[in-house]
Amino acid sequence: MSLKIYNTLTSRLEEFVPIDPPKVSIYTCGVTVYDDSHVGHARSLIVFDCLRRYLEHLGYRVLFVRNFTDIDDKIINRSKEENTHFMNISNRYIASYYQDMEELNIKPADVEPRVSEHIPEIISVIQKLIDLDYAYEANGDVYFKVRKFNSYGKLSCKDPEELQAGARIEPSENKKDPLDFALWKSAKAGEPSFDSPWGPGRPGWHTECVAMIFKHLGESIDIHGGGLDLTFPHHENEIAQAEAITNKPFARYWVHNGLVTVNGQKMSKSLGNFITIKEVLSKYDPDVLRLLVLFTHYRSPLDFSWDKMEESKRAYRRIKDAIEGLSQLRALEKTKDQEVGLLQLLEKTRQDFFSALSEDFNTPEALGAIFNLVSAMNKVKTESIQRGNISENTLKEYSECVNFLEKTLRGVFGLFEKQGKERQLSQREELGFIELLISARESARSSKDYKTADLIRDGLRSLGIALEDTPLGTRWQRV
Repeated sequence: MSLKIYNTLTSRLEEFVPIDPPKVSIYTCGVTVYDDSHVGHARSLIVFDCLRRYLEHLGYRVLFVRNFTDIDDKIINRSKEENTHFMNISNRYIASYYQDMEELNIKPADVEPRVSEHIPEIISVIQKLIDLDYAYEANGDVYFKVRKFNSYGKLSCKDPEELQAGARIEPSENKKDPLDFALWKSAKAGEPSFDSPWGPGRPGWHTECVAMIFKHLGESIDIHGGGLDLTFPHHENEIAQAEAITNKPFARYWVHNGLVTVNGQKMSKSLGNFITIKEVLSKYDPDVLRLLVLFTHYRSPLDFSWDKMEESKRAYRRIKDAIEGLSQLRALEKTKDQEVGLLQLLEKTRQDFFSALSEDFNTPEALGAIFNLVSAMNKVKTESIQRGNISENTLKEYSECVNFLEKTLRGVFGLFEKQGKERQLSQREELGFIELLISARESARSSKDYKTADLIRDGLRSLGIALEDTPLGTRWQRV
């Protein structure tokens, strides 16, 4: 079954044809790790997790890359507020992110690069742009020449001549043109920095993703994804840099999910109207949030409310009732009555479900087919329990429907697959304990209590946790 998907670059529905089938390369912009992730992040993560799962269901071999922005103004400001190294902030919220992803059953990306670990690659991209006269250095900053890239604005349909310096354009006295955007920012006093040919500083946001894509996926990829708000300037600026260097398409398909809103206003930390994933999961099963996201087409806005979470919870319960009803029906007296037609409905459901997903990943329509089947199953279950018996053929049909629901909803939508709550809690406690010990070791080292610091390091090592002290802070990994 062929897949059609909406391409933001062409503003139309297109048949999905990867560059090198059956391989598919996907990159999505990850989180900036200065706070806990919120429902807006969850929506993008769930959408692209399910799209990846569906591509794999269709037989593609997906290489999925999702980055971490672990050096940024917001991270630096947070580190100043807490009087700690910026990498301690990044590490804390990367650990928090992984906790959320585990509970939401988001499949880990194949590669999850950090900006701070790709500075040489970022510098290489910037130097190539300078050599090609697409960028210039000014007092330790480096800027991209927007007007030199003739097709600038092709993704967001914005005319460079109409763009003005303002909220979405970074103003600076060093720019030759207000439209130019920063590739490298010179270091400010007291802020973390990296060495470069233009002096100490740190990369601009728009260059980071280009460098990581080049390294891990190559110069042209199949799908570049992210939230609709990233179309301009971030993704537009990525295209300009990448295609200025390679002179070939950066991504074949640009796929953007709609925003999460609250009372019609975009959910964001800057507006203070965000709801963290942790808050939602303290009240609801993670699958309920996944289902809420899938009830809305990925390109449409999703207005979040607790009432909608309750609706999603009831819908989720209906599916669970249908699946769990199999054990109740198996306990009933068996008769030799005829079939009730569930197999015919199952076949129609199967066709409708996958047809909907193959037409721009229409998850609401696909779920509509699922709930038609679920309603019929629950009707059969209720009537059979009231009657006290069920035919062997009907039980067989019901069992096949349950098998389809479990296999399909688990494989494509990631539902009914999460680990037990006790195991999840144990892993959250473990991650928190590790971070606490690392913080205690940092305090001991700051106080020159090296004996305690070494005891903590050796103790963690005995538990299979290796620490590495770097100029960017302490990193840990399992060994």
